[in-house]
Amino acid sequence: MKYSIIVPVFNRPDEVDELLESLCSQTLKDFEVVIVEDGSEIPCKDVCDKYASILDLHYYQKDNSGPGQSRNYGAERAKGDWLIILDSDVVLPPGYMESVEQKTQRSTPNTQLACWGGPDASHPSFTPVQKAISYSMTSFFTTGGIRGGKKKLDKFYPRSFNMGIRRDVYLQLGGFSKMRFGEDIDFSYRIVEAGYQPQLFPEAWVWHKRRTDFRKFFRQVYNSGIARINLEKRHPNTLKLVHLLPSVFTIGVIAMVLVSAVGRVLMHYDDVHRWFWLCAAPWLPIILYSLVILIDSTIQNKSLKVGILSIPAAFVQLMGYGLGFIESWWKRCVLKQDEFTAFEKNFYQ
Repeated sequence: MKYSIIVPVFNRPDEVDELLESLCSQTLKDFEVVIVEDGSEIPCKDVCDKYASILDLHYYQKDNSGPGQSRNYGAERAKGDWLIILDSDVVLPPGYMESVEQKTQRSTPNTQLACWGGPDASHPSFTPVQKAISYSMTSFFTTGGIRGGKKKLDKFYPRSFNMGIRRDVYLQLGGFSKMRFGEDIDFSYRIVEAGYQPQLFPEAWVWHKRRTDFRKFFRQVYNSGIARINLEKRHPNTLKLVHLLPSVFTIGVIAMVLVSAVGRVLMHYDDVHRWFWLCAAPWLPIILYSLVILIDSTIQNKSLKVGILSIPAAFVQLMGYGLGFIESWWKRCVLKQDEFTAFEKNFYQ
């Protein structure tokens, strides 16, 4: 067997249903599916049973240990030469596996193709909030453009929502680490450090739902910000300027709001006209940025509603990441706490 698709799952039976349905529609059928239930309170076994006679499907249950260790659990039981790692909240277009096959067929021992990744997109059926979140995670104006597209400004590091790796390389590197968040980037770094060069497969894209509301989305990006410092500690010199931008944005927005508040207080106790611009001017960059997001997202999504929702999505994405980054910098770099001690409550409870 050439391909094993490995999917860790935590309390997402409905999403697994949609993913498995999309796998049934693939034009290439030479693959198995390994579902690893990571200590879910709402299991997806009934959903998997529904597809057991259609797909070469293997379902496993285990105690909760996080997505990385669940992928390792699945990889140990997979049979394919290539391991395709997917998140449970993705849906595949019918030609996904065919695109992967065409790319891997062209590889030879001389090309040393060991790992690849593909981009993600928003499906027309997604809710306006999901489309707005998808925009914020992929737009150039939110630093999302570094996640994977047709053009890359830096080396390409696949993410676990859509990546493939040769089984022998996976075993050689020991799979994913015990990091609770950022474990996929850590794995990609280790792949590159081992001498392999991951490739971007633009045609092997997936529809990616991400989070369904802004509260969950904030928690996701906040944890990603925390993970960024942890990754720098594990892999020195991987922290780039682009990773600092959300923190700069966050500090800037907070500073402008505070300056505006000071102006408002002075207007109350002193001459209104004298302090009006101190109150109003700090909001101009925020309004301008919001207009850029509104116009760009509205054009891309062909929806004014999605464009409007993209404004809070962009601020959640940047400021959530920025706040997590700042907290992690303070605990890891200033207080000198280790990875486990600093975030035991967040990640390892």
